[in-house]
Amino acid sequence: MTTSNLVLVGDIGGTNARFALADAQTLAITQTGYRRTADFAGIEEAIRSYLAEEGANAAPTQASIAVACPVGDDAIRLTNNHWRFSQAELKRNLGLGELHVINDFTAQALAVPHVPASHITQVGSGKAISGAPIGVLGPGTGLGVSGLIPAGNGWTPLSGEGGHVGIVAENEQEFDILRFAWKEFGRTSLERLICGSGIVFLYRAMAHIRLMDAEPLEAADVVSRALEGDALCRDTLNQFCAFLGGFAGDVALILGARGGVYIAGGIIPRFMDFFAGSPFRERFENKGRFRDYTTSIPTFVITPDENPALVGAASVFHR
Repeated sequence: MTTSNLVLVGDIGGTNARFALADAQTLAITQTGYRRTADFAGIEEAIRSYLAEEGANAAPTQASIAVACPVGDDAIRLTNNHWRFSQAELKRNLGLGELHVINDFTAQALAVPHVPASHITQVGSGKAISGAPIGVLGPGTGLGVSGLIPAGNGWTPLSGEGGHVGIVAENEQEFDILRFAWKEFGRTSLERLICGSGIVFLYRAMAHIRLMDAEPLEAADVVSRALEGDALCRDTLNQFCAFLGGFAGDVALILGARGGVYIAGGIIPRFMDFFAGSPFRERFENKGRFRDYTTSIPTFVITPDENPALVGAASVFHR
């Protein structure tokens, strides 16, 4: 990796900010550093902290930052944390010659063609069609959605806010969950339920429906208890996977994603065996008259050793 090729890359979520240096030609990532967003007033302070402590051997003049929010305007407002910044001001203050700010799941999508096969696990049946559109989504602090559309010899990534579309109930239990959600949120988006805090909400909703007392659990507690066999937590996690599968199938239909649908983010890899046996795939396929269509589409989980969004951010220069 030569110094002249080094670019600063970042992935800013609701809870954590990840930074690294990347080779713009090879997409090799090095010197990855993590910062909690709550510990810094804004992105500039976090980047300066990273460069001072972990990137001292290089002073990159180009940067590509993936953020969990819309990116159409100069003013960036993170959806799930307090950070706000101007792209123009950040570029000027850091002395950057080039700055790209892209949606975090656009970066996830851009990374898919570069993820090693050893970090991709297929769940269920189906076979990808080469050159067909690809869907990418995944729960974390929020719910990200993107995709790749074939364009010439490469791909055009999609940038949207699909996690904020409405949710669909497909059985009585899910209607009861939505009734519970409407009292708390009013209009309820997918992201309210299919994310880390959504696991906790679903646990409370399931307890309410079953006339049980909900304990003050965190998402990690619900997951660990589910894996240990706790009935309420197991059913909660199955419901979480069912909602995710239903939406993933919708994404497949919308995009014609016969190249496959990839689940990214940090939550699902924590319980892969459970996920493989959950209702996820059945709900993905359960599309009425189009069941044969969705059954033919494969679903994959990305289980990275590094954050693929950093590779996706770096690929902006590679492209």
